[in-house]
Amino acid sequence: MPLTLLEIIALTGIFTLAGTVKGAIGLGLPTVSMGLLSLMMPPGQAAALLLLPSLITNLWQLLCGPRLGALCRRLWPMMLCVTLGTLLSAGALTATDGRLAPLALGACLIGYALLGFTRFDWRVSATAEPWLGPLCGLVTGALTGATGVFVIPAVPYLNALGLARDDLVQALGLSFTVSTLALAAGLAWHQALPGALLGGSLLALLPALGGMWLGGIVRRHSSPLIFRRLFFIGLLILGIEIVWRSIN
Repeated sequence: MPLTLLEIIALTGIFTLAGTVKGAIGLGLPTVSMGLLSLMMPPGQAAALLLLPSLITNLWQLLCGPRLGALCRRLWPMMLCVTLGTLLSAGALTATDGRLAPLALGACLIGYALLGFTRFDWRVSATAEPWLGPLCGLVTGALTGATGVFVIPAVPYLNALGLARDDLVQALGLSFTVSTLALAAGLAWHQALPGALLGGSLLALLPALGGMWLGGIVRRHSSPLIFRRLFFIGLLILGIEIVWRSIN
């Protein structure tokens, strides 16, 4: 169904907030937008709306880095498994029973928030990377197809590779871009990309970009540690709310 005026206003606010979070800490746009949108619409519809904002912002993050070729050569097995996992699990996001996807999304948000509160410094050894990367990619893809959120376990894994700061930001952009394209393919495969939703996704792009600009200002004038803590507290509350709604 076409978006109503109230939905357009809510969509603008949600993607402005999600873009602000991404601009401030470098990630979080799909996590925040999926979490909030799933409170007002089915997860499959919410995932379709975030496609263009996620793709454009992550392509910018990917192409602005210094080592795209080297990262692609290193991470291509993981990216392939992300794609396969997403395509295989996309049916869960578009299922009509309406319970599995919100429950999985809420669990992912809770897990991500709890992980964000820890100071555990995990490092992946060179001997483990050839098999652990594809495994993390497959799990990330499975959760992407089921929930529309592609941060677990990709973000902790890439952070554990010990990449330089700019390389890590670019690697995250690569993973998020591949996940977004795979999610779009999965939704199209299950006929969950009607024209009205693509139009809404295009509408969401402007507030997302505006939010990224605001997030950059926030990052320069506030403590990143405090902002991250507030972000993870918000995700934890949101995840608990979604799980509660899905089981009642």
